[in-house]
Amino acid sequence: MRIVLDRARCTGIGICESFAPTAFEVGDNGELVVLSAEVPEGTLDEVTAAVEGCPALALRLEP
Repeated sequence: MRIVLDRARCTGIGICESFAPTAFEVGDNGELVVLSAEVPEGTLDEVTAAVEGCPALALRLEP
């Protein structure tokens, strides 16, 4: 699975980082960094929760 970020929608709140810190990080400048384009092994549930929990709908998963 691949993580796709819509930067135009992202507000940098960091909810995704709290769900899946191995996949997401909010930088010092407030911008979200996707740490790996591919879902890290063993973290699909966490990343799915992060995608579903994004209030801005800025994240999605693609096969």
